[in-house]
Amino acid sequence: MMPAATTTGWVLHDGWVVMQRHLLHIRRVPQLLFFSAIQPVVFMLLFASVFGGAIQVSGGLSYEAFMVPGTFVQTMAFAGAATSVGLADDLRGGFIDRYRSLPMSPSAVLAGRMVADGVRNLAVIVALASAGHLVGFRFTSGPLEILGGLALLLMFGFAFSCLGAVIGLAARTPEAAQMAATVWMMPLIFMSSAFVPLDKLPGWLRVWADHSPVTATVDAMRALFFDYGDATEPILMGLAWYTGLAVVFLPLAVRLFHRAASK
Repeated sequence: MMPAATTTGWVLHDGWVVMQRHLLHIRRVPQLLFFSAIQPVVFMLLFASVFGGAIQVSGGLSYEAFMVPGTFVQTMAFAGAATSVGLADDLRGGFIDRYRSLPMSPSAVLAGRMVADGVRNLAVIVALASAGHLVGFRFTSGPLEILGGLALLLMFGFAFSCLGAVIGLAARTPEAAQMAATVWMMPLIFMSSAFVPLDKLPGWLRVWADHSPVTATVDAMRALFFDYGDATEPILMGLAWYTGLAVVFLPLAVRLFHRAASK
């Protein structure tokens, strides 16, 4: 029987190889990273231009600065949809079948894809934060607070990548995965404090918006990035959401992947 340490090292090595394969694909097709970054930048500029003079934010904060963290979270949510489509495309294109012929851990194939998506997401967020200076977004807190906000954002992205992996593996075709991953995304983003202050929402909608993972993440980033509001409650709520989503959907994604890889 293979020792546990050897098994763990095998899985980590295989996951590293798969991650490199996906990142190499991005380097060879840079249009993937370019359009992944340009889409949220366009959204950010549109929201700043269209709603900047129409929505007033309390506390002396400009709407342009208010909505940039919402764009960060929207970008991470769309990244979960990209995981769905990527896994479905791997299944249909025979990528998973090729790995079945190799002495590799099936879990490492899934982990490598998700880690590579996380690296790409981080690059997109850096580009988006740089573009945010065009509309007046600035970090005004210390480096620890900024890193803490980015860590929460990456955890949000990982949790939604777990959900996206389940959708992609269940849908099995990129077209179905695309539709299934986006049908719930837009209501989730806009039924929150991402782009509109909570006091502007109707009362019935605030029941959900007050407890949304999007609201928790966006409010935490605003508090950490430029000291807008209290950070403790949204951080704790966000961590509870990320843990719950990962605990539910990550094992389910692994089970679906093993089932797909064994066929």
